[in-house]
Amino acid sequence: MSESPGNTTRLFRPVAVAALAAALLAGATTPAGAAVPATAADSGPAPKTTAGQDRPELQKVIQAFVDTGFLGIQMRVNDERGEWVGSAGQRKLGVSAKPPTNGLFRAGSVTKNLIATVVLQQVAEGKIGLDRPVDDYLPAFKLDRRITVRMLLQHTSGLYAYTGEFRPDGTVEPGIPATGKEWVDNRFKSYTPEELVRFSLSRPARFKPGADWSYSNTNYTLAQLLIEKVSGRSIAEEMKRRILRPLKMRHTVLPGTTNIPGPHAHGYYRYEEAPGRWKVIDVSRQNPSMTAGAGDIISTTEDLHTFFSALNSGKLLPAKLLAEMRTPHPGSAGIFGSYGLGLYTQDLGPDCGTVLSHSGNATGGYVGAMYGTPDGKKTLTASITDGDRTPDPRTFPKLLDDLLRQVFCGGQA
Repeated sequence: MSESPGNTTRLFRPVAVAALAAALLAGATTPAGAAVPATAADSGPAPKTTAGQDRPELQKVIQAFVDTGFLGIQMRVNDERGEWVGSAGQRKLGVSAKPPTNGLFRAGSVTKNLIATVVLQQVAEGKIGLDRPVDDYLPAFKLDRRITVRMLLQHTSGLYAYTGEFRPDGTVEPGIPATGKEWVDNRFKSYTPEELVRFSLSRPARFKPGADWSYSNTNYTLAQLLIEKVSGRSIAEEMKRRILRPLKMRHTVLPGTTNIPGPHAHGYYRYEEAPGRWKVIDVSRQNPSMTAGAGDIISTTEDLHTFFSALNSGKLLPAKLLAEMRTPHPGSAGIFGSYGLGLYTQDLGPDCGTVLSHSGNATGGYVGAMYGTPDGKKTLTASITDGDRTPDPRTFPKLLDDLLRQVFCGGQA
């Protein structure tokens, strides 16, 4: 398995939230006419607040993320005991208030699961062939005709990741500015999806289509363009029509916006401004067009629960295509499990069973996480924010494992 440096940290980089987002970088375009508050970042209508239950074991496990160096976390769990919401840490540097449990956040590559769902809905309707060449639908790019729609969703196309790639010797071949001072200086720059794809196509492919697995945002930028071409609508319109409006996901924004349009925790990015001189900046405001279609979503833990529960309970896709989504590629195994069509599948063992997921890093500052059981009855949705500390990367795998086992295995080790 290989991953692009814009999407991974091998496993970590100095930005703490990248730990949870290994293999997951996110962002997308702001649609024309999008409702973006021009006032303070905390403006906009607030989602409803859920009182939650007294479950100290869950509060303890999220506090552990803060204790290891993350700035804040909010989490929602829906299971047989009902709904629990909680938060820990700080909403913003310099204040003592915790992150709002009803706050909006940049959920990053969680978006890929929504994009894959819409593509598969179009497959179910006979508008797209899962194993047809992408070139049949998007001929302007002159793609290798061996690249199929399935390969985009599965990350087996071999297309170069425009955020950069690892060379065989382990060094990085940079793509568009995706990390460090160069990204900071360009974080309000706008990119078009077509520009990103053409940048990718100007570089050699990683491998022959279907020959290997490599996580590449290019695949999902093309998937967005595919949805728009087939539907004749913008991705924002089509996502609203198919998912957001039917499920009443009123606080989800796609494509993403420069401002977060509602109450939210602040996210920070730590980078080396000059050799040996590190700087921390608030990146709550950023232009997420850098990875169009690959992860532009702004959402809430409540909305992500609503979506993932509906998907896994069979309300959004026919059973055959849901099974296709959950069928992992053998070369994709990693910390989050193995990748199918826009979805990770992970076996936690005989006493816990299978969990499905997609998580994402919105460039810097924010991580979104979305986990659930195959029947849709149990979900974990969360957002983690980075501050001015760098957590010890060695602690993260255990933190994640403890969290999943507490929620999905009743706390069993």
